[in-house]
Amino acid sequence: MTIQFVRRRLLASAAALAAARTMAARPVLAQPATKAVGALDLVVAARAPTTPTGLTLSKDGRMFLFMPRFDETTVFTAGELSPDGRVVPYPSEAANRPDPSRPAETLFHVPNGVFDRNNRLWLLDAGLMASSGEPAPGAAKLVCIDPATNRILRTISLQSVVTKTSSLNDLRVDVRPGREVAYVTDQGQDGEGALIAVDLASGRAVRRLAGHASTRSVPGLLKIVEGRVLLKRAADGTTSPIEGGANGIALSPDGKRLYYTPLMSRRLYAVETAALLDAGQDDAAVAATVTDLGEKGLTGGLIADSRDRLYLSLQEFNGIGRRDPDGRIELLATDPRLIWPDTFWITGDGWLYLSSAQANRRPEHNGGIDRQERPYAIFRTRIDAGPA
Repeated sequence: MTIQFVRRRLLASAAALAAARTMAARPVLAQPATKAVGALDLVVAARAPTTPTGLTLSKDGRMFLFMPRFDETTVFTAGELSPDGRVVPYPSEAANRPDPSRPAETLFHVPNGVFDRNNRLWLLDAGLMASSGEPAPGAAKLVCIDPATNRILRTISLQSVVTKTSSLNDLRVDVRPGREVAYVTDQGQDGEGALIAVDLASGRAVRRLAGHASTRSVPGLLKIVEGRVLLKRAADGTTSPIEGGANGIALSPDGKRLYYTPLMSRRLYAVETAALLDAGQDDAAVAATVTDLGEKGLTGGLIADSRDRLYLSLQEFNGIGRRDPDGRIELLATDPRLIWPDTFWITGDGWLYLSSAQANRRPEHNGGIDRQERPYAIFRTRIDAGPA
């Protein structure tokens, strides 16, 4: 079914934004939407067993969901979604049974996966057995799968670039003539994030910008989702703040800039990918290429289109925003059923897909009570561009 939305000025939410204070190296101008970009469609109600934070589509339209292993209720962490809403383990049920004795061969905690330009599926495995705790030795990795055969083609270990408090979160893969690289965010369980750059040809990975202001959780930041302050809420009534470092990432169309933001931050940053990948550059040299692009609201996932515009999962507004290269931001759509919009994907025929993950309704935010409502909604909207 199709739900029509009347786009409204982002300035209508100025009171909430002002309360969170406007911080910009240059003004970010809130603008009304100036061109119809299509309706927001409910594509499918996914009968996923638990919180689907990640989503991607193959060139022939197969859709895959990724469900991090937050706790023991996670039945499987990577799945394929059928048009009727069924979600089955992918690439197999056996591969989704985490085995610490076979860390390179089994999937532990997959928050996201993406297709490259050659239609190969890359999975990011954080190697966790729960939402916290040290990654299992050897379990943090990238896994490349051929969707035509459902066979695992390659596994690249990330053991050398994770720490005891790592929580790998998002992934972008850039494959073009003369380049095969990947970029990963580590949001850190303590909010101390980092970026990871991987040369896919050699398997060499480097950890970058750990401890830098652009990858760290901002203390004291207030995040309101569905009219409620987001906190960790234990069953005994105690609360603690949310911490989340480098989280969402997006790649510019030319592959020269990586956009990123901490989960608990309103600011958007960019860094030169050449510096991230250059083993001869130290972190100070990499940091010199970081640009603060100003405020963009509180978001989860990011993605760039072929016009270098960034789509923003505006979780406080249950909506989708878009940032133009000149810094202007517009609110494209909002709906109360778009609960914790998370991961985006853009198809070659100009559809923007995103998941409604309901992460704020998980037990850890609600005194041990699971308030998620199954099935999980997957939406899409027409845009006037293709993927970056």
